[in-house]
Amino acid sequence: MDNTEPTDLTEADAANELMRLAKQIAHHDRLYHAEDAPEITDQEYDALVRRNAELEAAFPHLVRPDSPSQKVGHATASPLSKVTHEVRMMSLDNAFNAEEMGEWVARVARYLNLPEGESIAFTAEDKIDGLSCSLRYENGKLVRAATRGDGQVGEDVTPNVAHIPDIPQELPAGVPDIFEVRGEVYMARADFAALNAAQEEAGGKLFANPRNAAAGSLRQKDASVTAKRPLRFWAHGWGAASKVPGDTQGAVVEALREWGFPISPLFARVDDVDGLIAHYEIIASERPDLDYEIDGVVYKVDRLDWQKRLGSVGKAPRWALAHKFPAERAETTLEAIDIQVGRTGKLTPVGRLAPVLVGGVTVTNVTLHNRDEIERLGVRPGDRVVIQRAGDVIPQVVENLTRDTKRKAYEFPDHCPRCDSEAVAEEGEVDVRCTGGLICPAQRTQRLEHFVSRKALDIDGFGAKTIAQFFALGWLESPADIFRLKDRREEILALEGWQDKSVDNLLASVENRREPDAARLLFGLGIRHVGEVTARDLMKSFHTLPAVRELAEKARAGDEDAAAEITAIDGIGSSVVEALGDFFHEPHNVAVWEDILSETNPPRYEVETLDSPVAGKTVVFTGKLETMSRDEAKAQAERLGAKAAGSVSAKTDLLVAGPGAGSKLKKAEELGIEVIDEAGWAAIVEAAG
Repeated sequence: MDNTEPTDLTEADAANELMRLAKQIAHHDRLYHAEDAPEITDQEYDALVRRNAELEAAFPHLVRPDSPSQKVGHATASPLSKVTHEVRMMSLDNAFNAEEMGEWVARVARYLNLPEGESIAFTAEDKIDGLSCSLRYENGKLVRAATRGDGQVGEDVTPNVAHIPDIPQELPAGVPDIFEVRGEVYMARADFAALNAAQEEAGGKLFANPRNAAAGSLRQKDASVTAKRPLRFWAHGWGAASKVPGDTQGAVVEALREWGFPISPLFARVDDVDGLIAHYEIIASERPDLDYEIDGVVYKVDRLDWQKRLGSVGKAPRWALAHKFPAERAETTLEAIDIQVGRTGKLTPVGRLAPVLVGGVTVTNVTLHNRDEIERLGVRPGDRVVIQRAGDVIPQVVENLTRDTKRKAYEFPDHCPRCDSEAVAEEGEVDVRCTGGLICPAQRTQRLEHFVSRKALDIDGFGAKTIAQFFALGWLESPADIFRLKDRREEILALEGWQDKSVDNLLASVENRREPDAARLLFGLGIRHVGEVTARDLMKSFHTLPAVRELAEKARAGDEDAAAEITAIDGIGSSVVEALGDFFHEPHNVAVWEDILSETNPPRYEVETLDSPVAGKTVVFTGKLETMSRDEAKAQAERLGAKAAGSVSAKTDLLVAGPGAGSKLKKAEELGIEVIDEAGWAAIVEAAG
């Protein structure tokens, strides 16, 4: 993320950064809201959102239609049916300190045009880290429950919430004819720990935190799975209502309590800013002892007529704010440094700690990231360190209190602790990697796990425990062995914990992947720098796996045209070419590749396209596009059967040039390449339908 002050950016730079932020935040929104699998901390996410807000404030005319400030959550992709919310489910703006909270209060007062000195009453409650849910009651009966989704459309989870004891199926007499109760589905810390222990015992997926566990448990197509999970609920607001039982936030929340809904035990009404600060401190002090995860305090203007006047801006109401907690810290002793070997051979140091309570969670391990981070911190076994749970999830060392104590520096290993192969860092990289490749047992088992993972071949029934078990028995030496398990049915059945149905389900899942998606198979091989998107881009361009291999081998042999053909794909550079060449240069990798293709038959990879005058041509976009983002333009090109490249070359057929086009336009003119403007491109897209 660029830390340049917005005032120091040109308009073009700001527009480009806003485009990148929109794409980046949308990616993390999808992981968090739709897949319950976040890959960055809450604080890292908040930093992206704040940067986006800063740029939009400095360049309001550049606010994009796909801006995160205009969206709530993320559209879900699941087998659950969709529900359109009658009243949009909003998200909240954040404050990170008392000063920002005070600025919000001042804005509220200015917007309401209140006389100087007039106080504003608020409600304040702890912000539970759960999954938003809307419960619609008609004539006192629960008729529908839905997740927030993207704020406009959520998922129908009505059968699932029937198994949450905190949610009444019927309300007492006298309630409004229509009333939507909104709140959070969550999982208590103790219940989360018990669930993960049971999952580990069964060899199933472990949840990262209680929020993910709650979300994954609620969003089940089979409600009987939800019934086995210890979910809870509390109410904090409402949506559509034929009548509202009160004229203040506090009065309505009290009505919800009387109707039988749990509400936060720390909910309170305060009379002014000082009251907000005092209650924030109370909640922060009680946080470590709570049996549920919270990440801040939510403030709301109490008077409903003022809430109505304040309205909302973008995705968030002006009358509410989330005051986030800073990461919690604690001091402990670093007792040892262990080295873990990942599927790509990366050696990751893990600090083993004297157990310490941080934010109500006992922390015993901490990532030290890499060799350079150990050197930066100067940590050695025996040091006293300060740790924090970044984003309340990932523990990390933030300070070494005894680095000046005379003690021998930690020596990072130069050989793999699992296979004793040499471990080296490539030029320009900080990560040290085992050179053993597939002869390294750590890499082999983790590559097998990656091969069957959801984004690769997505073979159900293969948890880490199963792969480790079969690997130890000598049944899984390489990915292709997965497809030979059909010959071991009786041997698997003889193992403890396996029954006819579970074995048959596993083998059926394997057989269903005999004709896998070629891009997923390529990604599943775990080739360095070939991630999910890169694998798809390669297959879009070259269509078959043998074609990818042929080009990679030619490029490694010095064929510049082959290398250029690969790097002509937008977003793919020389590191990918080098990684592919290195992979196919190793005989054991080639053996694995050929073995897999002997067991599978991936069909030719094709992307459905429209018939158009640019089909089969290479298109480059340059300059500032005014009616669409660069990503949207590239997607249009692919849909029209064209290849969207990032640079102009003799193979370029068409250049679409917007205002500010520079060197690419000049080169295209020198090469005699056809050049059109954005309007010309829009006409091509429209004509193709």
